[in-house]
Amino acid sequence: MVLDPSSPAAAADSIRVMLVDDSAVVRGLVTRILEGEPGISVVASVGNGQMALASLERNEIDVVILDIEMPVMDGLTALPKLLKIDPGLKVIMQSTLTLKGADVSLRAMEMGAADYIPKPTSTRDLAGGADFKAELVGKIRALGQARKGGAARPARPGGPPATRPLPPTTRTVVPIHPPGPPQLRSNTPEPPDIITIGSSTGGPQALFSVLGTMKAGTVRQPILITQHMPATFTTILAEHISRISGWDARAGQDGEVITSGRVYIAPGDFHMVVETKGTDKVLRLNKNPPENFCRPAVDPMLRSIAAAYGKRVLTCILTGMGADGMKGGQAVVASGGTVIAQDEATSVVWGMPGAAATAGICSAVLPLPEIAPWIMKLAARR
Repeated sequence: MVLDPSSPAAAADSIRVMLVDDSAVVRGLVTRILEGEPGISVVASVGNGQMALASLERNEIDVVILDIEMPVMDGLTALPKLLKIDPGLKVIMQSTLTLKGADVSLRAMEMGAADYIPKPTSTRDLAGGADFKAELVGKIRALGQARKGGAARPARPGGPPATRPLPPTTRTVVPIHPPGPPQLRSNTPEPPDIITIGSSTGGPQALFSVLGTMKAGTVRQPILITQHMPATFTTILAEHISRISGWDARAGQDGEVITSGRVYIAPGDFHMVVETKGTDKVLRLNKNPPENFCRPAVDPMLRSIAAAYGKRVLTCILTGMGADGMKGGQAVVASGGTVIAQDEATSVVWGMPGAAATAGICSAVLPLPEIAPWIMKLAARR
């Protein structure tokens, strides 16, 4: 049952969700999943993008679960229109784990969607899938809390005045890491032989920004990336990065020798680590147990790189839920390497970078637009 937005259960401190899917069965099942969750209220449930626009005009919404393929108006068409009405709205795209679904989801994130969630292949998976429920609720909570920390949406015509919205590039902290200001190291960073990046929620958009500025040829060092994503999505992510930046971006292959001029992305469901083989540094993929509930995870990549490269490592932790990358970053610093993190104002979720920033391992905590110039300046000293 969709809640009346004026009811006590849909109080202002609840995360207010709108479901947009042409399947009434799917909307009903997702509603039942969410209605038992404290602090989450489904305030609208509609069957296409056009209906979603009308509903957003009438209701205060924090998070939208937006299907891609719908009649009348599909999700990709509706997305920019929804964000035009409310630039601070958090939109989670719901797509199949196909190449087409991955490509459309990543294009949606380039357009301003905050995240995506794989769509179950059957209603039975949807009704009984504990993994789907945990992922859905976790993402709604993280993005909803970020939204609640921001400014109110603009006033609707004829409606009450509202606070001016934050710019679309501004995000706020989700307090899922130890609170407190960043604790910066006082050190002189070493020029790196390799650049590593860890990211999760909001990561594709941040990667597009960083690598879109740090285009191919601006640095000589290879770049290794672990982004929390399933396999199909990491393949398409590499293609998008290549198109945006000109880098030769690819999913890492087991046994591949690391060379300059390339971006290597950990493939979904595999940890990507580095080992030394003679004079070469070689990628290794494994299916060791998940770390921080993730595979691929950032920590194993960073531990292996710290062991292989010593002090000649530069690690950047971008936006994401949880604390993955913090312990690996400690290993990088212990070996003499350098860690930087995205700041809370420009992070979709300041979990991963916040954990690193407050652990005292970062040499700099920077707004997203300043990260690529900082990396390029240090990399040029090599």
